[in-house]
Amino acid sequence: MLLQALQQLPDWPAAVTLRAISEQDQALLFAVYASTRAEEVAQLTQWSEAQRQAFLQQQFSAQHSYYQDQFPAADFGLICHHGESAGRLYLEQRSDEIRLIDIALLPSQRGNGLGSALLHCVLILAQQRQLPVRIHVEKQNPAMRLYHRLGFVRLEDKGVYDLMQWVAPVDTPTH
Repeated sequence: MLLQALQQLPDWPAAVTLRAISEQDQALLFAVYASTRAEEVAQLTQWSEAQRQAFLQQQFSAQHSYYQDQFPAADFGLICHHGESAGRLYLEQRSDEIRLIDIALLPSQRGNGLGSALLHCVLILAQQRQLPVRIHVEKQNPAMRLYHRLGFVRLEDKGVYDLMQWVAPVDTPTH
């Protein structure tokens, strides 16, 4: 539902499509996940490459299962950019918020404004629905700068994560 609504926005990037993930996407979704952990796992120098890959696969499976269990009403979307798989966008509309469960792009798709454009559309949709957007962001995540630039503020310190929130600016009537 949210994936379709996003793609109907006038600001939606023409070169981007979203579709629901399927079982056939598991290898791609693993690649997206693994790319977000590459720096961290590279520091595990005492591990062989096979051990690092096994660790990443276990962590991916755990995260994927958690998301499916904890967010049963969510839209789990695969992002395609110019017809190529680009990443994932997981959203859930609740009565009091739009929860941005996860957004992650493959390394080749980062730094070109795609993430910003997608988040901009999520914020437009939230404003139309008069709901805040909330997301848990690791404190050390480089994307934290983007969230701040878009107007997200820390709602709660959750240890390694911050619960961030964006609320649409209130229009002040001019008289």
